[in-house]
Amino acid sequence: MKNIRNFCIIAHIDHGKSTLADRLLQITKTIDERQLQEQVLDDMDLERERGITIKSHAIQMQYSYKDETYILNLIDTPGHVDFSYEVSRSIAACEGALLVVDATQGIQAQTISNLYLALEQDLEIIPVLNKIDMENAMIDEVSDQIVDLLGCNPDDIIPVSAKTGYNVESILEAIVEKIPAPQGDPEAPLQALIFDSVFNSFRGIIAYFRIFNGTLRTNDYVKFVATGKDYHADEIGILKLEREPRAELRAGDVGYIISGIKSAKEVKVGDTITHVERPCEHPIEGFSNVKPMVFAGIYPVDADDYEELRSSLEKLQLNDASLMFEPESSAALGFGFRCGFLGLLHMEIVQERLDREFDMDVITTVPNVSYKVFTTKGEEFEVHNPSGLPDPTHIDHIEEPYIRANIITKAEYVGAIMKLCIDKRGTLINQTYLTTDRVELIVDLPLGEIVFDFYDKLKSISKGYASFDYHISEYRDADLVKLDILLNGDQVDALSTLIHRDNAYSFGRRMCEKLKELIPRQQFDIAIQAAIGSKIIARETVKALRKDVTAKCYGGDITRKRKLLEKQKKGKKRMRQIGNVEVPQSAFLAVLKLD
Repeated sequence: MKNIRNFCIIAHIDHGKSTLADRLLQITKTIDERQLQEQVLDDMDLERERGITIKSHAIQMQYSYKDETYILNLIDTPGHVDFSYEVSRSIAACEGALLVVDATQGIQAQTISNLYLALEQDLEIIPVLNKIDMENAMIDEVSDQIVDLLGCNPDDIIPVSAKTGYNVESILEAIVEKIPAPQGDPEAPLQALIFDSVFNSFRGIIAYFRIFNGTLRTNDYVKFVATGKDYHADEIGILKLEREPRAELRAGDVGYIISGIKSAKEVKVGDTITHVERPCEHPIEGFSNVKPMVFAGIYPVDADDYEELRSSLEKLQLNDASLMFEPESSAALGFGFRCGFLGLLHMEIVQERLDREFDMDVITTVPNVSYKVFTTKGEEFEVHNPSGLPDPTHIDHIEEPYIRANIITKAEYVGAIMKLCIDKRGTLINQTYLTTDRVELIVDLPLGEIVFDFYDKLKSISKGYASFDYHISEYRDADLVKLDILLNGDQVDALSTLIHRDNAYSFGRRMCEKLKELIPRQQFDIAIQAAIGSKIIARETVKALRKDVTAKCYGGDITRKRKLLEKQKKGKKRMRQIGNVEVPQSAFLAVLKLD
């Protein structure tokens, strides 16, 4: 055990985590030159294009140092705030962490929040300054920031360039020398932490784990504590670029277990594996069920694709256990699913994967968050969808989730960012100057206000410099109303939103104006109205139109007429028929981009 080192890499998005992992794999000769490509550990095309890690990975390397061979287990973590629970479980499986900071950008919000997660688990932190080969690298300035944050010596910081491979070797030496070997007793009852799971279409669900105590052998009879299910360990082994079977794994090892599990719900990240005959006394602490925070309806554009969409979502759920969905129907859009996501990025990724991997054309409704509704009878229930709200006369009060946001920005943008937060009903809790021109703002905000366009606005106000990270803090009372959109007197349930009373009038007004631009003119007048209950608060009218698309073709070849008709047909395909008014798909998306 003394020659095992388990470590992870923590960093803000785009600070060079995956590139550094590539270099470590190359230097330790874990992969040969043939297999080498950029971001080896990111297998999805989506991850490569966006430069983000969505699914965490684990890989074992061997490194010779002072005539001894060390086993280094790298447990890669996703970088984005939406996946912070997965990050915390990956961190719990390690004894040390590389804190990677980009020399051109300095410390950012996610660096700090992931660092706190690592410090809570008492990990040994090795600071790494990356991208020092860039012309605009601020080496001394960023080194000072790291020293202020960690309280370490300036000499402890390892300056590297992951792209060129400069000085990466010294990271490996630091891992061996500074990170402690795992503690644990191979003779004690088995206690292993699941930190990730993947789906394989031939073998079922494969769980990745790290053993803290005890020994696991092939064909052992094991139990997953949180779900209470028993399995036979058909195959166990270690993770290289491919899986390598082993007969036994002992305390301190990181590996995988295949036991023919069919459903992703049976394997939960953070769960404890133990033996059925000799179970451990306590499961590993920190387990919680992942709770979705943002909800949206996903509907097939073509109603016949409903079953196909269901099977696509089920397949997606095998790879991504944090995706929740349940069937629902809407008068405007027909049958679809109400899906729960960890956050906005997660939602975007799921949409993108449905399109790419399953070729599903879907409409997504306005995202919203879950509210707690208390009725006059003293009952309490959660509402994820505006149409699920009971009659206003039965509601005593509604509570909405609040977040504690951590924003790091340049000093010159503080005023504009504070105004943005206050416009979103935020309260400033704290403001600290990290350096003379970098400020950290701690703000309490309602989650419902940031799911629309907060992040985009923050980036544009700060010219891309501000970084943003958050965690859910509590539920608070809120004065919310349900805003309905009516077309010719018919309610369009897909456009309903729950909104704060103070913002309802201006939001309804802007919605009507936007829909007036987007709804094509018909042969009759269309009234677009925004209403709270039975009270109309805004109205626009789309004037009638009398025109035929092919009218301008008064001669010439038939293909000119055909082209116009085809173009019209294409547009029709993307439309939804609502009563007698056609609402284009862009109208459903417009709500997200009102400004």
